Amino acid sequence: MLRSFNGTAPRVADSAYVDDTAVVIGDVVIEADASIWPNTTLRGDHGTIVVGERANVQDNAVLHEEAELEPAATVGHSAIVHDATVAEGALIGMNAVVLDGAHVGEGAVVAAGSVVTEGTEIPPATLVAGTPAEQKGEVDDPELAATADHYVTLATQYADTAERID
Repeated sequence: MLRSFNGTAPRVADSAYVDDTAVVIGDVVIEADASIWPNTTLRGDHGTIVVGERANVQDNAVLHEEAELEPAATVGHSAIVHDATVAEGALIGMNAVVLDGAHVGEGAVVAAGSVVTEGTEIPPATLVAGTPAEQKGEVDDPELAATADHYVTLATQYADTAERID
């Protein structure tokens, strides 16, 4: 569902996929080949939310305030990104939380269930885990870069074949 707020409507690229059950409100930009999956909420009522090219926001995730996902970023199932930046190719694991002013570096991974506290800077290609999230090592996963491509392909399949059955 796309809804305006205070006269500002979401802007969605023609090639982006937004599931019918997602809620996208207000000042939200969804760029080319990005995907927004079932039951996600992108609430752009207190700042702009940007979902970059080929980025994906998976089932039940929430983005609010000045959230920015750079190209090919992934936000896993039920994760929260609140007033934070997730750099290109970074991955936010399932049920992880990234709080105000945090910056997750390019190609970094926030492990499932972790909490990145306010103002934290996660270096590029770094794995962090825990509450609060702490550096556990470097990311050396060639398959991570393929995540965005996988979701672009999957979104195309959904757009082409999924049909509502009432």
